[in-house]
Amino acid sequence: MTLTDLQLDRYARHIVLREVGGEGQKRLLSAHMAVIGAGGIGSPVIQYLAAAGVGRLTIIDDDVVSLSNLHRQTLFATADVGAPKAERAAAVATGLNPDVDARAVRQRIMPANAAALLDGADIVIDGSDNFATRLAVADACVALRIPLVSASIGQFQGQIGTFRGWEPDQPCYRCFVGDAFDSDDCDSCSELGVLGAIPGIMGSWAAMEAIRHIVDFGPDAAGKLHIFNGITPAMRTVRITKDPACKTCGKPS
Repeated sequence: MTLTDLQLDRYARHIVLREVGGEGQKRLLSAHMAVIGAGGIGSPVIQYLAAAGVGRLTIIDDDVVSLSNLHRQTLFATADVGAPKAERAAAVATGLNPDVDARAVRQRIMPANAAALLDGADIVIDGSDNFATRLAVADACVALRIPLVSASIGQFQGQIGTFRGWEPDQPCYRCFVGDAFDSDDCDSCSELGVLGAIPGIMGSWAAMEAIRHIVDFGPDAAGKLHIFNGITPAMRTVRITKDPACKTCGKPS
């Protein structure tokens, strides 16, 4: 791939970074990323990945825009209320950057369809709002050997981690949360609330982690959980260990 003059101009601030350069930008333009959820976390993920020149974005979300979304879901405007999130998000992405092939998938991702929807992606970014979806995505990523960036938020806090559970020394997302028996009944933003800027922080971070994987800069972030507290504000990082009894990535008994 040869970068055009327009691309050299558009991505100039990436290209001058020693850690990215022209080769890193070419990798982004050739990459396929799948984004689960076009909500509070998905909004900055989609915006920054599109702006960065990710060649293909698959945006998976079966929901429609509601008025209560707008204080944190920056992809959407008041006129979008009632519109399908995935389709509006894809339109915004292609409007931001004509290099991006953004495809909307108006389906709820579940164990039965997760592998088919994610197959072929270079990395998956999950910003969904329930454990049932997160575990379906995480299990499919292990089976397909696709790295997973998982970000979550609530009230004034956020968490983010990168998972490659098929590797012998790396945990998967299920190693972190367990079997989550309340997977269909977890607390939501509508019940607990969320400061609108928190998903912006975590979504931007998730975009950076996805770009890190494709370009390959800095130390490996897999297996680490970063926890951000917006009240303090402060951040801490913990190492997640692989669970040998994990039914997704553990050794069979």
